[in-house]
Amino acid sequence: MRIVDPRAWILNYAFGNMAEQQAGDLHQEDTVSTFNFENDHVEDVGNVTIDLNSGADSSQNFSAVATPDVNLESFSETVDPNITTGTAERHTSIQRSLTDLKNLISVEGTGKKTCPLCPEEKFKPNYSHKLRRHLQHLHWKVSIEFEGYRMCICHLSCRRMKTDLNGEQVPVRIGAHYHCIVCSATIARRTDMISHITRHLNKGDTEASFNGATSGQMQSTEVLKEVDTDVHVFPNHLTPQKTDSFFNPKMKPNRQLIFCTLAVLAQERKPLECLDAFGATGIMGLQWAKHLGDSVKVTINDINEGSVKIIRENCHLNRMKVLSSKKEEEDVEEGENTLGTIEVTQMDANILMHLRAFDFIHLDPFGTAINYFDAAFRNVRNLGIVSVTSTDISTLYCKALNVTMRHYGCNIVRTEYYKEVAARMVIASVARAAARCNKGIEVLFSVALEHFVLVVVRVLRGPTQADESLKKIRRLIHCQWCEERVFYKKCHMLEESAYSQLPCDCYGSMPGKTAVELGPLWAGSLFNTSFLRRMLFEAVQHGIEDIQPLLKNLICESECTTLKHYSIFGPVSYSNQEESGVVIKTSASHKAGVEDTTTPTYSGLDKRKSSEVSGNAAKRQKGDIPTEHPPFYYSIHRHSIRGMNIPKINKFLPYLTQAGFRVGRTHFDPTGIRTDATLAQLKAILMKYSLPTHTDSQPGTLSHASAESISEPVQVSIPEALHVDQPAEEVKPESG
Repeated sequence: MRIVDPRAWILNYAFGNMAEQQAGDLHQEDTVSTFNFENDHVEDVGNVTIDLNSGADSSQNFSAVATPDVNLESFSETVDPNITTGTAERHTSIQRSLTDLKNLISVEGTGKKTCPLCPEEKFKPNYSHKLRRHLQHLHWKVSIEFEGYRMCICHLSCRRMKTDLNGEQVPVRIGAHYHCIVCSATIARRTDMISHITRHLNKGDTEASFNGATSGQMQSTEVLKEVDTDVHVFPNHLTPQKTDSFFNPKMKPNRQLIFCTLAVLAQERKPLECLDAFGATGIMGLQWAKHLGDSVKVTINDINEGSVKIIRENCHLNRMKVLSSKKEEEDVEEGENTLGTIEVTQMDANILMHLRAFDFIHLDPFGTAINYFDAAFRNVRNLGIVSVTSTDISTLYCKALNVTMRHYGCNIVRTEYYKEVAARMVIASVARAAARCNKGIEVLFSVALEHFVLVVVRVLRGPTQADESLKKIRRLIHCQWCEERVFYKKCHMLEESAYSQLPCDCYGSMPGKTAVELGPLWAGSLFNTSFLRRMLFEAVQHGIEDIQPLLKNLICESECTTLKHYSIFGPVSYSNQEESGVVIKTSASHKAGVEDTTTPTYSGLDKRKSSEVSGNAAKRQKGDIPTEHPPFYYSIHRHSIRGMNIPKINKFLPYLTQAGFRVGRTHFDPTGIRTDATLAQLKAILMKYSLPTHTDSQPGTLSHASAESISEPVQVSIPEALHVDQPAEEVKPESG
């Protein structure tokens, strides 16, 4: 006599019909099954039992029309793409209620059953009551709710296949994870998944904007315009999938700075071979070709096939001819006038930079660009320019110190001047990569903002230039008590105590070790004033108004002065300038239509001649090199005195100038000032011009009176070498 388990009989009776109706809505992407339409019986698809001949109820849940005598090969042709909806594409772990999750258990037969969201290695087959308890307390308990659905935790191997060392396709091993209901992304941590869903809610993303790629339909695009350049972008361009192109409107200052840099280089030699190594939507290369015309030969590269397609569409949208890697031109529609030609390639950026030589290379990968430095400097031409945009903010801004050591080989800590440390750290890595190729660098400018760190350098060919660049890489001594800092001296001999190099006396007054060693960092200048002036002129010529305030701040920061003391369009901007041994004619001679034959210009093609000129110019200018700006800056809010009201920054700067120090603002920190005064001297002047918080007198009256009373004590602490004659046109400090 056969004994039937009463629990299995009750389960079959209660959930039999319900399981058949719900099984059609499940997307079994992690199982491999075989459909047999010749026999009228029930097939097991993964862990869900589906009756293919159950009538009208089950046929409504499937987009495929099941007919007899249809083999497996022709099954894909019976799918109607118009019926495909987002519901059929959802993962099994996404359910509406706990009952729907429990209905995933197979109700046919008795005995132990497997969990539909766990492999057998994770959860061995068990009885139905234990399996339902497992689904409730493990998968459902840590689920995330979104618009009536629950994204349960999944333990299946849901990642795509990868190739091992033997060339075989093996699944990627992955632990617990969640499947996003909107974009189908796979995210491991629950907190990260909540942040991911929150970003979708803030940007208004829906499931319909992401299911176009999975249903075989082309995603709808929208057209964005930036600096008279139109580009197609996907609705999810801010949070794209791995196969989509990324477009960040917050990187607009970065693109404008790169454009002004290329415009200045185009005035030195023509034509320029330019490379945008990571094109994405291709907007940066399109701006180069559209506004600079025949002066540049633009190449846009991207390894992603989807990005290459949208780059071609954007080229046609802006009436550009596309030159593929096979040297075949794709004409735009007949009757349209083309504005230029752009070459679009699809290959790894390292391979492309090893194969071809360029005059201008821009690196803007996702995250760090450290892996592309060697290839960039291998074939870049002499006196060319390499620009690097690093977006690994957590690594550069002291949030992942172990990653910083792996990528950049630098030891850093969180300081008040951490943004400048990030810029100097990237420049040091660039200089070492250039030196491995027997090339030196000259830093044109560096910018560190909220979302990126931009470094632009000019390449100087030759081992001598490489050695000179490496000499500017030194370590930094940072006091952790008062945050005073100083670079190590240019000496290879050991000193008895490195604390003697610090201007502060914290080591003698505080117990224990008070300073740390940071670096190695770039110890040279971060800006080239003449190059920044020409960038500002090009920004005015092309009508780019958004970037002009930042360029003015960079010019003043490079000279360590203020806007009141500096005239943007001075006579220096319209005279011949010499940078790196190359005489560069500015727009004054071109604007007047006069050809200067006394001072030759070199395009960098004659290597021997340009190197000789570079060496002679270095000898001539060895004694009259302008003074570099002081390294690093101080935040007056961080060093303010407790119980005192510090003066406004714009009113405090003339007080330092009156005391004989160089002073200016910095773009790294809105509350920071760049000066050659020590921290003790800065605090002394700040103390004298601050007011107690409990007094009722006006700040202007006390500050004006105290200016005369403390002028003598402050001058005592200033070294004689720092007393310089002030220019006649200097603006005096305002009273009040």
